[in-house]
Amino acid sequence: MTIHDPAYGPDPADAPPLRWGILAAGGIAAKFAADVPAHSSGTVVAVGSRSLERAQAFASTHQIPTAHGSYADLVADEQVEAVYVASPHSEHLEHALLAIEVGKPVLIEKSLTRNAAEARELFAAAKARGVFVMEAMWSRFLPHMVAMRQIIASGEIGEVHMLTAEHGQGLDHLEDEHRLKNPDLAGGAVLDLGVYPISFTQAVLGAPDQITAVGTMTTTGVDESEAITLRYGNRALALLGASLKGATRNAATITGTKGRIEIEPTFYAPTTLTVVPREGEPRSITPAVGGGFEYQAAEVARCVAEGHLESDLHTWAHTLAVMETMDEVRRQLGVVLPGE
Repeated sequence: MTIHDPAYGPDPADAPPLRWGILAAGGIAAKFAADVPAHSSGTVVAVGSRSLERAQAFASTHQIPTAHGSYADLVADEQVEAVYVASPHSEHLEHALLAIEVGKPVLIEKSLTRNAAEARELFAAAKARGVFVMEAMWSRFLPHMVAMRQIIASGEIGEVHMLTAEHGQGLDHLEDEHRLKNPDLAGGAVLDLGVYPISFTQAVLGAPDQITAVGTMTTTGVDESEAITLRYGNRALALLGASLKGATRNAATITGTKGRIEIEPTFYAPTTLTVVPREGEPRSITPAVGGGFEYQAAEVARCVAEGHLESDLHTWAHTLAVMETMDEVRRQLGVVLPGE
């Protein structure tokens, strides 16, 4: 059974059916495995892990019929029509290329790769093979984000000139070997948490003209927290933050010349937005949503059925702009990952 408000985009249940294979059986993969079959026309037919035992346990928990003990076996599975890559950032390029090489559409967890150079390599491979690829920035497809874009396009809040957003989580208790603190696994705040406010800003304002970042580091050599200012000529500014050290409010505000949009915590997940005009009464919008991940999966299904290589809502150029911004943030902070 799906839960959807038709005022804010197509119903995921109406998308063409697509049979998914999940590559890597981690925490975020569990949400995909729960949301997609429950709230869309898609199904999850297989999961792959480097450990067959782990794959079997994940499959049993989520009622997935097939478990594979290698990623190569997963992408080769004839049941699987599309692949969802849920491994650490450090492995995204390699694992996405496995799917591309066998001609299967692939949805890759954000951040898409470690850096923009890897993203370009991935997109070049997809283009050469004629395979659909998209970064799994799920928030872009959520109904409240559709409502936000509608409001901005209508001119209701005027010309956008200021944006604020932050994403902080209390994760400082994690061991140094954890992927979020481990440079070998492309850890750090910006690639895991900062990608949300940066991608959100790109969706509203595009690519910045100027990037300024300051931050702090973990003892393992990845970024722990950062404050980021993005400038768009004389048109607009964005003030962003990300942190592994403590939970921030995780809200966002878009301010225009005629009013503002306030997006309640957690801004990148299903939530309420409020339009606050300069004159008149505020109004709030809380679209009905089932789980959340079903919207990005449905977008992939529609694009694949229509023969597209990329989504118009989240293009390769959009992802590259975000990756380039994060590259510059890391450069200014002095974060260099192994192999870069």
